[in-house]
Amino acid sequence: MTTAVAAAGVGTAARAGVEIRLENLRRRYGAVTALDGLTLTLAPGELVALLGPSGCGKTTALRLLAGLEEADGGRVVIGGHDVTGLPANKRDTGMVFQAYSLFPHMTAWENVAFGLQMRKIGAADRRRRAMETLELVGLGGFGNRYAHQMSGGQQQRVALARALAIRPKVLLLDEPLSALDAKVRARLRDEIRRVQLEVGITTLFVTHDQEEALAIADRVGVMQSGRLEQLGPPTTIYARPATPFVAEFVGLTNKLSGDVRGGAVEVRGTRIPLVQSDVPDGPAVALIRPEAVTLTSSAETSAGPLVGTVIATAFLGATSRVTVDLGDVTVLAQLATSEATSHPAGTRVQLALRADPVLIARETSGATPA
Repeated sequence: MTTAVAAAGVGTAARAGVEIRLENLRRRYGAVTALDGLTLTLAPGELVALLGPSGCGKTTALRLLAGLEEADGGRVVIGGHDVTGLPANKRDTGMVFQAYSLFPHMTAWENVAFGLQMRKIGAADRRRRAMETLELVGLGGFGNRYAHQMSGGQQQRVALARALAIRPKVLLLDEPLSALDAKVRARLRDEIRRVQLEVGITTLFVTHDQEEALAIADRVGVMQSGRLEQLGPPTTIYARPATPFVAEFVGLTNKLSGDVRGGAVEVRGTRIPLVQSDVPDGPAVALIRPEAVTLTSSAETSAGPLVGTVIATAFLGATSRVTVDLGDVTVLAQLATSEATSHPAGTRVQLALRADPVLIARETSGATPA
């Protein structure tokens, strides 16, 4: 920990994270149910990301925790204290929004110190703590700059420093990176995680971007229609999705028609084990990740259920995503770029499906990559 952080009193040694409990939270907007009995516990110092499409309830959950809205039912408990009936300014939370929301007539340090001024902190202490917190977020030399003199990423760091300067018990991040370009977003995402770990603050991060959620969080909660579909470590969410919705929302998924028999699904001549082996026999759609698809090509490639033509290759850096047309369905295969370049568009290829356990969906139409 840097000297500045220790002096500011925002480090882990000065203040450990607190437990947060959302208990059976319910919220309706007219006929629309935004939250349908959400229950979620964040361990002290943990960063949990709520992930889901627009309208799934993730932002509503964050706003109920912040005290910006009132729940129709349930409780919010922070550090063992029921804060359900308290207004936002009594909950001891710091919040960073998608918009930077900096005061244009104030310098960076004055923006950071604004919350301290509202808390009647003396002028000298305000400036010291503001400058120390700017140092924490990597802006030690930017204290006297105005918003128009900083980039979007720098402005969002100032907003993060402003949220941390008041030494809150809880940090709330409401899609804080979505207004930034991809490169800056990735860099600032890593910075937010570094600061969160250094400070040790319990954090709820709301996003619709699966890459952000998987990269930054200790646990990810995938939401749909006001409910948690699955909550777990990023590796579990991706490799062992609990429901077809999670499998399709987190990462790309091929949807291939098959037939379930005896705890496995047969897909185009290949038998693949199931994640849930006790599902009833019958027609189903297997959800297969692109990285579980391999391919080979040769002049002798014959016709078959897994023989097709490469129609596109998307270069992703070390890996590439190859789209193969099997005639009645297209399939995505994710390969090392060195391998993908040997299968240009127009190449006839033979696919193979790795025997990784898969989820199934009980539907028989629309079998195209999600």
